[in-house]
Amino acid sequence: MKIGIIVFSKTGNTSSVANRFKERLLQEGHSVSLEMITALNDDQMEEGKVKLQNRPDASGFDVLLLGSPVRGFAMSAVMSAYLSQSAALEGKKVFCFVTQAFPFPWMGGNRAIEQMKAKCETKGAKVCGTGIVNWSSVGREKKIENMVQGLNGLF
Repeated sequence: MKIGIIVFSKTGNTSSVANRFKERLLQEGHSVSLEMITALNDDQMEEGKVKLQNRPDASGFDVLLLGSPVRGFAMSAVMSAYLSQSAALEGKKVFCFVTQAFPFPWMGGNRAIEQMKAKCETKGAKVCGTGIVNWSSVGREKKIENMVQGLNGLF
């Protein structure tokens, strides 16, 4: 199965989780590509003002894992711009995950995930799973490991 992991990472936390997904999926024999979304102005908080520098093409993948940090208690404007500007994701299975600094999902993570799911579904994707990593949580490593292991039954 060809799996694309497409991530925007501001501080490296989201990309570190994406790398854990990649390692696990490669061990399971999948073809995996990790691609980064970049923007010229990645501090921008308004989707319409984001200028994407690198916009990975998702069309060649059977399954997508999409990852982004939470910004301002919502999905980052960079990920939002990427999803808005991407071609249709019709029929693709998608797993969405976010990382956030705060210790509880209700502090922006839940909202960001709902926004990502809605954008993906608008593009025709089937969201088959989600995850939130609370970076300052004591149980962060266990949460990441559970998400990585939980991918087995999703695809």
